[in-house]
Amino acid sequence: MSKTVRILFIGVLFLLLVVMRAVFRYYLYDPLAHYFDNDYLHAPIPVINYPKFFTHLFLRYFINSSISVLILHFAFSKLKIVLFTVKFYLLAFVLLSSFLFFLIYNSENQGYILMFYVRRFLIHPLFLLILFPAFYYQKLKLSEEIKS
Repeated sequence: MSKTVRILFIGVLFLLLVVMRAVFRYYLYDPLAHYFDNDYLHAPIPVINYPKFFTHLFLRYFINSSISVLILHFAFSKLKIVLFTVKFYLLAFVLLSSFLFFLIYNSENQGYILMFYVRRFLIHPLFLLILFPAFYYQKLKLSEEIKS
């Protein structure tokens, strides 16, 4: 696949991430979105339908991470990178979602900022912003070693 086509696909996938961010807010169940938009320091955590919340959280995470894996695939075209990224996203979801539910269950007017950021890592493609430059740096280092 030519470099121009790969860059075009990456651009379209980034646009898709932006569109998904706008659409998810209205179509997926997330009582914490409204909670964090308002005066969350003084309000109690809203009542949460946990099965529905987990399902929609997983759906959002799955779509964002699938698009992120595709972006990394088109950018680097290495199966090792794709496999590592898939394993990383699976492990991150298990750990972060467990931690988020622990924080929600045990929150008694404290720890809101931690809950906010754990939730943010689950609902936004932040790992892509970490992994993309890391893989690019690794690619540059490997090409420097080959030249030396």
